[in-house]
Amino acid sequence: MDSINPTKLLKEEFVSNLTGSSILEITALSTIVPVLFLLRHAIASPCLIDTDTDLKKKNDVATVHSKILWNYMATLVLDLLFIVLPIILFLTVLAEWMYQCVILTTLLLLFVVVSKRLTSSPHVNDGPLSLRRNISSYRVSMMIVTCLTILAVDFRIFPRRYAKTETYGTGLMDVGVGSFVLANSLVSRQARNISSMKLKSAVLSTSPLLILGFVRLLSTAGVNYQVHVGEYGVHWNFFFTLAAISILTSIINVPPRYCGILGSLILVGYQSCLMKGLNLYLLSNERGTDLISQNKEGLFSIFGYWSIYLIGVQLGNFLFFQNQASGMRSNKRARIGVWILSLLFWLLTLLIDKHVERVSRRMCNLAYVTMVFAVNLQVLGILMLSDFIPGRKTSVLELAYNQNLLATFLLANVLTGLVNLSVNTLFASSLTALTILVTYAFILSIIIGLLDFYGVRLKFW
Repeated sequence: MDSINPTKLLKEEFVSNLTGSSILEITALSTIVPVLFLLRHAIASPCLIDTDTDLKKKNDVATVHSKILWNYMATLVLDLLFIVLPIILFLTVLAEWMYQCVILTTLLLLFVVVSKRLTSSPHVNDGPLSLRRNISSYRVSMMIVTCLTILAVDFRIFPRRYAKTETYGTGLMDVGVGSFVLANSLVSRQARNISSMKLKSAVLSTSPLLILGFVRLLSTAGVNYQVHVGEYGVHWNFFFTLAAISILTSIINVPPRYCGILGSLILVGYQSCLMKGLNLYLLSNERGTDLISQNKEGLFSIFGYWSIYLIGVQLGNFLFFQNQASGMRSNKRARIGVWILSLLFWLLTLLIDKHVERVSRRMCNLAYVTMVFAVNLQVLGILMLSDFIPGRKTSVLELAYNQNLLATFLLANVLTGLVNLSVNTLFASSLTALTILVTYAFILSIIIGLLDFYGVRLKFW
């Protein structure tokens, strides 16, 4: 099997023993991505496809003809050029000038907004539809960065400080898993005041996640694919964590207004155990032969990720949804709340990181949880400023990704695996790496775009 992936050990070492970046740089990265989305909205001319309506009657196959498809794809490619391509550049060849890029991109956005306001009447849309679009944009931005980084990290063109840290630290990729959990919790059934599923239904609904978890486990072992054991353990992976959160939430079913309290109690209790010696056990490279010891990172970090989910449910219910299941609050009120909470969580992160315990994604400790909330609420808060920007409020790219978030992540994992098994990523030149990343992003987006165009939606969680 070694011939399938002869550089496995080298690739594992390449993503090991890393210490991350600074919190300031994470803040900068969390600024430039939503600014790119707003910039695309601002400079978008009247679309080839009407993204503010139903784009097309997806169920009426007779109306889907070649001209509509061509226009749709042309608009999607423009979105890729204005959103995805700059993100790739900022995360690779322009990474050393990140702060300058943030300033210049923000100034460019301000220039475009001022220019448009001088030539058009200002319009602020604070309705529920606007809020829904902003939340969708936030979820898509998180997924795009995640999909790009899971492949980029295998190339030397991707700065090591952005990769996942070994024990403590703040790498860009550290935020990914927590962000996915939070993004789903904010708009979950519980947050929308919809009654939770019974345990049996929850187990059945999470069975695809369990299957995906075992498929990943068997496939990585079957092709001798590189696996960083310090991330989740020997057998555990991201899909098992999602399934565990879903099942636990169904077993302990509490109203959304109390979910945050339960999540906080679990988190504080877990952090107390970490401070009493559990952290030494989880960060140790020594493992026993039992399943718990071999998968200690994945199993114990569930407490942290479950806390993120529970707190996210209450925040989503409070910020976005009214008491009735179908209603959403005004964007103005939600925007103020998001900005206040983002600043509060950043302050908590700095204090906890300095006086309690440093940020650790591996353990999903208290500082990591507060950082996940700070980063995600910052991104969402910036995107909520779209109401003050003349132009389109969404894009074809966002609509396509939003319809199949988890399916997008699955496809990205498959494509990443194919690239790693067919290309020696460690020794690829910068130009080769950049070409592969751009091609990968285009293929991923085109496939997801086609799924959306033909009304295909894959729901797993």
